[in-house]
This record gives sequence, structure tokens and C-alpha cells, in this order.
Amino acid sequence: MIRTVLFTISALLLLIPIAVLGQEEEDGLTVTDNRYLEDQFYIGVGYNVLFDGPDAIDQRNLSYNLQAGFIKDIPFNRQRNFGMGLGLGYAVNSYYSNMVATLDNNGITYDILDDADFNRSKLATHTIEIPFEIRWRTSTASEYKFWRVYAGAKVGYVFSGRSKLVVDSGNDSFSNNDIEKFQYGLMLNFGYNTWNIHVYYGLNPLLKDEAMLAGEAIDLKVLRVGLVFYIL
Repeated sequence: MIRTVLFTISALLLLIPIAVLGQEEEDGLTVTDNRYLEDQFYIGVGYNVLFDGPDAIDQRNLSYNLQAGFIKDIPFNRQRNFGMGLGLGYAVNSYYSNMVATLDNNGITYDILDDADFNRSKLATHTIEIPFEIRWRTSTASEYKFWRVYAGAKVGYVFSGRSKLVVDSGNDSFSNNDIEKFQYGLMLNFGYNTWNIHVYYGLNPLLKDEAMLAGEAIDLKVLRVGLVFYIL
């Protein structure tokens, strides 16, 4: 699946006409485009932090995020440095911890295992996302290095979610229906030129209310911190 995401990112890069970044060529002269748009394709990587769950849950390994998508830039003013963005994207998220999910005839149960009892326990999701941003930046039609602060929210639909347990003797994986299909939260992207910090704060739990650990609602939420790269 990581190969699929990397292929998607590569395809986006190939589709972007780098030569037309806010300028046009007419008879050998550079003409400034006063209707330029910025930051309409994005790719990002990040680290997922689980919080608000039972104290017994500890994260393990690297809980990663990969995201890519398109966001329509809609300037509000003549300078085109303030406006909004509305987009569509795709994200892969993994969450490694010492919490193990097991599927049997009675449904899905959750337990905490010692490190010696397993190699990896992962919850993975694939999500279609709709980001919304209020955008401020210091760009001009001819300046490609600028400060940006984009704040907003993101709604995601989890179309695939799986739990996987890896032990010395093999692994077990199944589709986990306890994952909340709709995920939403607040986000902030800020930085200068290429390097931009991405922060996402989940407002609803990762799992449904009926997901229990030792009689306690799991109620895990997600804080995501990483880097986002804008193109065009």
C-alpha cells in the first residue's frame, strides 16, 4: 500500500506544469499573471499520536501518516494573498500500540499484551479527505518563496480499516468495523517556502463507542504532527 501512495504522489508531480508558476511568456517577454493561484497540490508525511484512551495503551513503532491531494485556491482580495481553499485528498494512517484486536464469533475484543507476546499490533486506515482552509500568505505573482498560514478543518471518510497482529508464528489480519467511518478535526499548516508544519487535532474518537477495553470505552483520539509540501 505504501508503494501505491508513492506512485500516486509521483503521478501528481508529473502532472504539474512547473514552468507556469504564476507567469506567462509572450514574444519572449515575461508577463505577470494577476490571477495567479498557489498551493493547489499537496503531499505530506506525519506521525500519529494517540491520546485520551485508557492508560494501559502504549504506542509502539512508528505510527505514520501519508497524505496527498488537490485543494482549490480561492483568493478573496486583489493581492490574492488572503482567501480560502477547499479540496479532496487521500490519506493512509497506521497506529501501532500494545492493544490487540481479536475477531471471533462474538465480535471484536481488545486486550493489552506484553511485548514478549507479539511483534507488532497495528490499526490501519485508508481515508478520503475533504480539507477546508482559511489561507493567508505573503506571495506575489512573481515571488515563489513566501510565508503561509493556513488554518481550518478536515473531514474524512474511512473506506478501509484493518487490524493486524504479527507474532513469531505468523500474522492475523481482519477488517475492523469498530473504526469510525467519519473522522473530523482541526488543522493548521504554516511555514516558509518548501518546509511547512502540519498539525491535525482529531475531535472525534478513532473507534466507535461500543469498542471496549476491560469494560472501559477506548475513546482514542488522534493528534498528527508532520510536514506538508505544496506544489503550484
